[in-house]
Order: sequence, then C-alpha cells, then structure tokens
Amino acid sequence: MAGAGGKPKAAEGPPSNFIRSIVADDVRSGKHARIVTRFPPEPNGYLHIGHAKAICVDFGIAGEFGGVCNLRFDDTNPAKEEVEYVESIQEDVRWLGFDWGENLFYASDYFERLHDWAVDLIRGGKAYVDSLTPDEIREYRGTLTKAGRNSPYRDRPIEESLDLFARMRAGEFEEGTHVLRAKIDMASPNVNLRDPALYRVRKAAHHRTGDRWCIYPMYDYAHPLSDAIEHVTHSLCTLEFADHRPLYDWCIENLDVPSRPRQIEFARLNLSYTVMSKRRLRELVADGLVSGWDDPRMPTLAGLRRRGFTPEAIRDFCERIGVAKADNLVDVALLEHCLREDLNRRAPRTMAVLRPLKVVIDNYPEGAEEELEAVNNPEDPAMGKRTVPFSRELWIEHEDFREVPPPKYFRLSPGTEVRLRWGYLIRCTGVVKDASGEPTEVHCTYDPETRGGNAPDGRKVKSTIHWVSARHAVPAEVRLYDRLFSVEAPEGPSWKEHLNPNALETLERCWIEPSLAGAAPGSHWQFERLGYFVVDEDSRSDRKVFNRTVSLRDTWARIEKKGF
Repeated sequence: MAGAGGKPKAAEGPPSNFIRSIVADDVRSGKHARIVTRFPPEPNGYLHIGHAKAICVDFGIAGEFGGVCNLRFDDTNPAKEEVEYVESIQEDVRWLGFDWGENLFYASDYFERLHDWAVDLIRGGKAYVDSLTPDEIREYRGTLTKAGRNSPYRDRPIEESLDLFARMRAGEFEEGTHVLRAKIDMASPNVNLRDPALYRVRKAAHHRTGDRWCIYPMYDYAHPLSDAIEHVTHSLCTLEFADHRPLYDWCIENLDVPSRPRQIEFARLNLSYTVMSKRRLRELVADGLVSGWDDPRMPTLAGLRRRGFTPEAIRDFCERIGVAKADNLVDVALLEHCLREDLNRRAPRTMAVLRPLKVVIDNYPEGAEEELEAVNNPEDPAMGKRTVPFSRELWIEHEDFREVPPPKYFRLSPGTEVRLRWGYLIRCTGVVKDASGEPTEVHCTYDPETRGGNAPDGRKVKSTIHWVSARHAVPAEVRLYDRLFSVEAPEGPSWKEHLNPNALETLERCWIEPSLAGAAPGSHWQFERLGYFVVDEDSRSDRKVFNRTVSLRDTWARIEKKGF
C-alpha cells in the first residue's frame, strides 16, 4: 500500500501545486524536521468521493516528503457518532491504498488536556461561561452586516466562570443552559471570532469514553489543539475552513501548546450529478431513498466500491483534477473516464445477454455442441484465452434483431447475415411472434465454414453481435446503475426532487456465460458491447448478481479530444 513514510522525493512525483510548493519550501529551509499531516474525519457517516481527494492530498503530501499522515477521528459530538462509522472510515482509507501505521488517534484521546487548556483560558480572562439561551446567543452574535453585542455574562468574574465550568463538567446543568465561549471580539467582521463557543453540555454516551464526560469541545477548539498535540506541521483542509483559520490561530497563540501547526486550505471536490454533503447523504439513507450508505448510486466510497469502482481509478481521478484554491464543479464523466481506462486493462471480457431473445440455428445438428476459443482481454495477452460453449439454441439481445430494420441498422433482420462473436456467420430465415406481434424466437442458418467469424470467400459482414448458448447459460440478475440525480447541480430546498428515477433498473432474467458461474463477489468483468460489471455481494451460489459499474461509452474522451 502507498504508505505515508519512506524516502523524500520532493523533486519527483505528481505535478506541483501550491500546497506542495509550500511544503517543499519548508523542507528546504529546514523549518520542520519531519512533515506531519493528518486526515481528521468526524465519525458521523461514511466517507464519500470528496473525502477521497482529501485523503490523497493528506497522505500523498506526507508520503512524498518522507513524513507521516495521522488518521485522527474528530469524535467530539457523541450524539451523531457511531463505531460503525469509525470502522467504515478505516476500511475506506485502507481500500484507497493508504496506511497510517501506528498513527491512529482520536480527539477523545485529548479530552482531559483540552479541558485543562479551557480552564487556562478562563483563568487568563480569555474565556467565560455564558448563560444566554441558544436563541439569545444567535441574536447577540449579529449578522454579516451587523456587529454583534457583548453578552451580559461576558464580564462574569473569573472565579464564577471557573465554578460554573466545573459544575458543567459535573453534570449539574442541562443542555443549552451554559456554554463556554472564547472572549475575542463581538464586533469582528469575521463572525467566527465573535466569542465562539468552545464547550457545550452534551449528555450523550460517547462511543469511546462512555458517560465519563457530559461536556464536549467544539470542533474549532479541538481541531487546532489536537494538531498541536500531534505535532502536525501542515493542517490541510478545504476552503470552507478559511474563515475559521483566524480562530485556529487564536487557539494556538493563546495557549501553551507543544507545536505550532499551519492551516492551509484547498478547494473541495464538487462532482456533477450528485451531492457531496454528508448531511444530505445521511438524509437519503434515513428517508429510504437509497438502500444504505453502500448503495451503488451513492458517492460514498462504500457505494462506489460496491458499484465496482477501483481505488486505482479514484486515485488517478484525484491526481488529474489537481489541487486548486478555488471551488469548481468537476464533470463526473472524468471520473468515469478514469475508471474505464483502468478496467479496460484489468477486466476480462465475457459475454452476457441482459434482455434475451432466443435464436434457433435450424441447420445446426440437434444435440450437438462445441467449444469455441475466445480471448479474455486483448489489452493483456497474459490473461490468456477461454472456451465458450456453442449449441443449436442461443440467446441474443432483443435489440439485436429487428423484423423491420430502420435505416443503417446492420444487425440481425430477415435475410441479413451477422457475425456471432468468436463463432459463426448466421443468416435470419424467419421469426416467431406472440399474440401481440412481439418476436419470441428467431430462426437462422449458419455457415459451418465460418468458424471464428471469417468467411473463406471474403464476403463482408457489417455487424458482430454477442450471444450465450441457451443450453449452457447461467441465470443472473443484473442491476443497471446510472447517475443519482437528473440535473448537474442539485441545489436548494427542492434538491431531492431532482433524484433520477432511472438511476437503477433491475433485470432479473439475464443469461451469462458458464465461465462466470464461479465469479467471486467484487470481481470485475467487461460484458462485451454492454459495459463493465462487478459481482455484487448479494450473489448466491445458484444466482449471480452483477452491478453495472460504467457503460462502454466514454463521453469524457470525446470532450477532451474536442478540447472543450
């Protein structure tokens, strides 16, 4: 795995960006003996593709400069945090290919120390216990255009604040009755500096500390101090924290901390046709609009993994989009392009029929069968070849036959000849229809001299179609996934109205090659002419379930070629 240690290689590796330049300058100047970054997720949900970018930046910078990246859980809000999320986050980071080694930490590791520092702030006249109600605090804070007002409790005697803070910790007060606030500047143009809350009462059991605490530090207080405790040199975070940086620095400057970390912000990943808010993703799960955090329609890493995305493709995508200072919307087509490039190299080819129509080859001997040779992956000869059974009755895709073909339709129709992939040339001689006029069976003849798909007389055939031998076919369920939303940027209060009703289509009567009968969950395959698929965990020994990872059509490659 791509760990966060090893020999520095500042002059090599990925293209430069402003963060890499800052770190490289610090390394050259000798400012830090060792580079330390951190990835600090809150365990209140599953990681998504946006977190993947942060992980690649945090671990990548540390690894490139021979440093370490800590995995630290920001577990300061027990009301929303669960062990399930802690475990899923660790699994996702490992799956992406990164290793934190022994550097696994929790903000809760530092609760006692953070509390003692809060007491120091009170004693130094830099923090006070406020007894305004939450609504009153919001009112006193002011707005972006109107300065805030001092709380009537702002000048409360230090001893009184110390007493109240001790009683808060002892559990004497209910939630919302008192908070500990920093004493900074209620008239500051930066709302985050208007006496921000440092501690609040929260009577909820913590997944690590149990009922030991009933007051918990706010993120903006715990974050910089945890960085300082861990000797983090570069605290990398997304742009929404830029306005919080003055508070980050205030906490560091007003306490006797063991190190002085530097916060640097970069643009978060915004991906088209999805949402990147953990709150909104949680809402989709809670409302039953998806099957869970690992629903393959979700942008969570668990969902992408189940859909069939590879860590290599995601890392490649994160490398291509780069690290910028301004937010922008990235086209999901680029992510799909990276995935196709990766799967094109690694996924064996096979044949499957999703919407079956039976073909009967009338001049093929009844009861006979043979084995045809097929290439597993033309991109990788080392994958070798396989044999595909052939018999008198086959399944083909329903759309590969038209009784009355439209213009420029070169697939199977009465009187036309097509090539069966790896097989023979066949010619349609008739069709059987049901009472509604729909084809149920197509009759053909085959040319026994064209095994392998080539005619000895050199006649040209314009179309090749895939197929599966009906006698040998294995039943399967196939789930066709598409984009979660029908608009590029689902925003506003009505964002859920833009959910794509066609994001999932389940086909239960599909047929696959017998070679896929033993395919393991998580294995990737290209169904020829149909797309890339992965075996889902819902598969049973008697029935495989496949998720379509991505289609074969690559819109990004065309966009890139045109220079748009």
